[in-house]
Amino acid sequence: MKIERIEPGSGQESAWDYPRPPRLEATTRLLRVEFGGVTVAETRRGWRVLETYHPPVYYFPEADVAMEHLHRAAGGSFCEWKGAARHWNVVAGGRTAIRAAWSYPDPSPSYRRIRDAVAFYAGQMDACWVNDERAQPQPGKFYGGWITADVVGPFKGGPGTTGW
Repeated sequence: MKIERIEPGSGQESAWDYPRPPRLEATTRLLRVEFGGVTVAETRRGWRVLETYHPPVYYFPEADVAMEHLHRAAGGSFCEWKGAARHWNVVAGGRTAIRAAWSYPDPSPSYRRIRDAVAFYAGQMDACWVNDERAQPQPGKFYGGWITADVVGPFKGGPGTTGW
């Protein structure tokens, strides 16, 4: 099966044009995460990580996250670009989402601006918002990108994409 880049329309970006290694950029878009009837994070001071074939991953400054709803999860993971990640369970409204968020307590120098900032898997939350648009989760269970109408793919994460 041949996968081809989708040509972006007016006001859109193609995830296929994002760089590798990933680019980190500030965003003033209103980002919000809801879970268990609670807004667990909301900011206009976020960052987005843009990597080839991936929709943006949004990071929230720790000060804009209701950290009482995040509980340290067992284990961690490693990103070749950002370093060792810490994982979080999100607990709110009597519900728990296991390993539904992550952060980098000591990221590599290129990503130091996201030190302790928190990213959330959209598929495990009740809703994740970019401005007034509800984001869709990146395909698969491994990656944490948020898909909105202004970014086109196809995106890595679905069946047959591991070799991209």
